[in-house]
Amino acid sequence: MRRIGARLTGGALVLAAPRAPALPAFRHWVAEGLAQEAEQRRLFPWLAVAFGAGILLYFGVADGTPVLAAPLIGAALALAPVPFLGARPVAMALALAAGFAFLGFAAATWRVAQVAAPILTRTTIGPLTGTIEALDEREVGARLVIRVDSFAGLGPEVRPARVRVSFRKTPIPRPGETIAATARLLPPPEAARPGGYDFARDAYFQGIGAVGSLVGAVKIRAPTEPPPLRLRLAAMLDEARNVLTRRIAEAEGGQAGAVAAALVTGKRGLIGPASNDALRAAGIYHVVSISGLHMVLAAGVVFWLVRAFLALIPHCAVFWPIKKIAAGFAMVGVSGYCAFSGWDIAAERSLIMTLIMLGAILADRPALSMRNLAVAALIALAREPEGLLGPSFQMSFGAVAGLIACARLIDGRLFVRPGAGRIGRLVGTGLSGIVGTLATTLVAQIATAPFATYHFQTVQPFGLIGNALTLPLVSLVVMPSAVIGCLAYPFALDRPVWWLMGQAVGGMLAISHWIAGFERASVVVPAFGTGALAALTTALLLATLPVSQIRWFALPPILLGLGLMVHPEHHDLYVDRQGWGAAVRGPDGQLAILGSPSGFVLEQWLKADGDGRRLDRSSGAAPGGRCDRLGCTALLPDGRAVALVRDRRAFPEDCARATVLITSLMAPPTCAGPLVIDRRVLATHGAVALRAVGNGFTVRSAHGDDRSAPWRPRPAHTNLEPTADPPIAAAGGMAQPETLQAPAADVAIDAPAEPLQ
Repeated sequence: MRRIGARLTGGALVLAAPRAPALPAFRHWVAEGLAQEAEQRRLFPWLAVAFGAGILLYFGVADGTPVLAAPLIGAALALAPVPFLGARPVAMALALAAGFAFLGFAAATWRVAQVAAPILTRTTIGPLTGTIEALDEREVGARLVIRVDSFAGLGPEVRPARVRVSFRKTPIPRPGETIAATARLLPPPEAARPGGYDFARDAYFQGIGAVGSLVGAVKIRAPTEPPPLRLRLAAMLDEARNVLTRRIAEAEGGQAGAVAAALVTGKRGLIGPASNDALRAAGIYHVVSISGLHMVLAAGVVFWLVRAFLALIPHCAVFWPIKKIAAGFAMVGVSGYCAFSGWDIAAERSLIMTLIMLGAILADRPALSMRNLAVAALIALAREPEGLLGPSFQMSFGAVAGLIACARLIDGRLFVRPGAGRIGRLVGTGLSGIVGTLATTLVAQIATAPFATYHFQTVQPFGLIGNALTLPLVSLVVMPSAVIGCLAYPFALDRPVWWLMGQAVGGMLAISHWIAGFERASVVVPAFGTGALAALTTALLLATLPVSQIRWFALPPILLGLGLMVHPEHHDLYVDRQGWGAAVRGPDGQLAILGSPSGFVLEQWLKADGDGRRLDRSSGAAPGGRCDRLGCTALLPDGRAVALVRDRRAFPEDCARATVLITSLMAPPTCAGPLVIDRRVLATHGAVALRAVGNGFTVRSAHGDDRSAPWRPRPAHTNLEPTADPPIAAAGGMAQPETLQAPAADVAIDAPAEPLQ
């Protein structure tokens, strides 16, 4: 029987029906939300999430080279019962999610196999011949991408197919020319710290197997055989971009001309460091990097011009579908703009999204919807699964998802009153534009903040002001001028347009420098881990994809992610991947320099620690540290000694007194007292970071759990047989670091056949 409760009210006994149990009520609440999601067809975007989960499974867990057939068979088995699960929606949703996760895994497997190319394993100097595929002019010299024909006598199985080199002399060769020069090449650099940006991975997917510089004179050679058609076309397009870049830059001159040229051609090499820093501090550097904003504005300008022109012709306005015609012209125009700007990965993803939006107009569908965003994400991830790991994909799709979810809240028509007079409409339109711009910028910044902070460790508190002041210039002057200038360029009537564009860009730079002068215009925050990023990403998905009360499920991961963000793990010692230098936490709690790390690596360490200082080797030397020709020593806050050995003669003394010994050499087997981080350990694990825990250390490595990765080839080894992994190997994992008790013995492992330079 059902129990009936009783309570006293005013001295009388009143019978009351019992409240429904909490769990069934919660289930009913969830069921109602899911039913609303299904009714409005908002479950489809989660297929893109499942596809991305499969990609993350490959890059985060897979060890070695998976067999492509395995995930394809898994997808077929998961999707086979879907047609028969119409009466069981939950089972159908799970089957679809599993199938798309397998497809994402398969896409990553296929992509890695398709771009596979040799990677240089050690620094090498030798004669290089090849064809220039692309060239970016700099303030001094240029940076070249070369398709290699021969290098240092290396065979095709070990010779990089493409290399990126810098060249600081004149005259600068042109794209498409075959050159011969002496080159100093080294493997693409890996992450400077555990969890940091891994250039080697990005270079692998770009087909770049080495980086370096050209030494001495460069000679132009006749090719032994005609380059492939694809290479010739790429070189011709790149040369055309360089010619237009110089024309735009010269029309205005200075940094305004350099930025204006970058907005049209995507060539950013002429922009100086001061301008880059100011644009970043103002939070508007995304304006310079050709991506979603530029694609939408370029398509919008073409769409408006074509539609306005056709509307002036009465017959066309009445009998032709001018909106669809304008959308078709916009699709062609924005595709040409993307091609001419270099088909950058970010621009390509934005092009896909823009084409889908314009295609929706042709199909009489809503142009901007979460479903279209999911389709764009699926296409982009199927083409370039590795993009999911980078800030460009994460920030662009996160911003669009946030804007779609908050479209009703930021609708500028709120201030336009029906029946208002001319002045009322004018005032309402102005207020709508201002509020809409501010709201759009705020939503985009909130949606992209977790990704920007994770990848760059910086926050621009005044980015809202910077975007609000500069976006009207970009939307109303800069991008329309870019489109009109490109149309006038073949007629040689473009210089006045570039001058006008340069004036607007000059105003944008002036605003950027003004904001950059604010105190704490750019705040450096400590790096947080992947756990916080995963929680905040989950929160963003739950807050934007649903339309029902299920959005409230975003609250717990938001709180979890913020909690993990504000309590990041700080390390007491960073060691670079070559063993040339380190950063040691001093008695004042700040990092100090030990040895000779590069400026870029040192900057990465400081930013990860939440330290915005700019140090050099003299001003940032470790307090109490000592250096000579044999090496350097310093003390950790707890008094334990750290030694960096440069010369073998220092091993006997430093092995006896140091708790941690760092060296780019191979430590002798007799060095058993300290925790040894030598050439063998660094070759296996990459850059490492240590945190003092009691009498030992928690160690993290840039290679994470030391899974093999195609962009991280092992160097050639000697005949030395390993007896065990080095001591750091047990603690190299990113997920569950192990505490090492010092002293710890160093155990022999495979050593590189050639010295690490």
